[in-house]
Amino acid sequence: MDSDVLFSSANTKQAVDRLAAMNFNTLYPTVWQGGYTLYPSKVTEKTFGVKIDPNPGLQQRDMLKEIIKAGHAKGLKVIPWFEFGFMAPANSELARQHPDWLTKKSNGELVKMEGVEPRVWLNPLHPEVQKFIIDLVVEIVSNYDVDGIQFDDHFGLPTEYGYDDLTVKTYEKELKGLQPSDDYKETFWVRWRADKINQVMEKVFYAVKAVKPKCIISVSPNPLHFALPAYLQDWFTWERKGFIEELVLQVYRPDLDRFRWELQRAEVILAKNHIPVAIGILSGLKNQGVPINTIQKQVDIVRKEGFAGVGFFFYESLWHWSDDPPSKRRAGLRKLFPVSVSRP
Repeated sequence: MDSDVLFSSANTKQAVDRLAAMNFNTLYPTVWQGGYTLYPSKVTEKTFGVKIDPNPGLQQRDMLKEIIKAGHAKGLKVIPWFEFGFMAPANSELARQHPDWLTKKSNGELVKMEGVEPRVWLNPLHPEVQKFIIDLVVEIVSNYDVDGIQFDDHFGLPTEYGYDDLTVKTYEKELKGLQPSDDYKETFWVRWRADKINQVMEKVFYAVKAVKPKCIISVSPNPLHFALPAYLQDWFTWERKGFIEELVLQVYRPDLDRFRWELQRAEVILAKNHIPVAIGILSGLKNQGVPINTIQKQVDIVRKEGFAGVGFFFYESLWHWSDDPPSKRRAGLRKLFPVSVSRP
């Protein structure tokens, strides 16, 4: 992990205080990451025998409860982020104990590398997978005073996948005489699988609303022209049908012309006219710093285009990992957010 901000009570409290002082108004703490929950979960304990991520800094505490208490005390909204979605580490307890939940590529392979990390993918069509994900979401919505929940680009499926027996048999049953294309990019095969994930999103929406009607359903996907063909994630349909109530579009583009172009696409403008749409800005990665002046220029573009706000990925890189001195980054952020503003 590239950040240890959640792995001690002191770090968590310090981070909330720091962001509040900088006039941020929303926190998206990760709660489903690396095959574990970062809060004590009866759902994961029942499913694969581990109730919380084994990181020592999470033991004997409830990080999510702490961040909600600290955030609300400072007037910040807290929207837990289901970071891994349908993805899991290849060596995780979840994958080991439930191999039948995994989907595969046409050549039978299960693993897809994410950088240097081997990942596997849960099958969104599998009823038990759907129940597991929905149970996780409902567990949080039921037991914590959250303001919403958020999914991201991992609440989909890499297009290479879907050649497991369950998915193939479902396709053949629904479409008599047809078989999934050997070409995983084939238009109808992409559309059929994306529609199945759309149905899961609909189930999640209604499951959440049944417990907490005012809980915001947020998603932070890639731009649609990548999300749909690469990850079967048709977030535009989710937005059109009302299954999401906030969009935080990941526009991690250093080139300012390309950044602006992504904001002006038709599906983004349509979404912006329907629900609050913020733009996700990359504030840096451990080996890829982003200068504060680039961040400032991107925020300025977002504001000129009339979006609801910005979100940053992620906390640690707001302050570190760039050639800028920390004092310059802090001053730049203060300049961006001189006063406190309520969420739309």
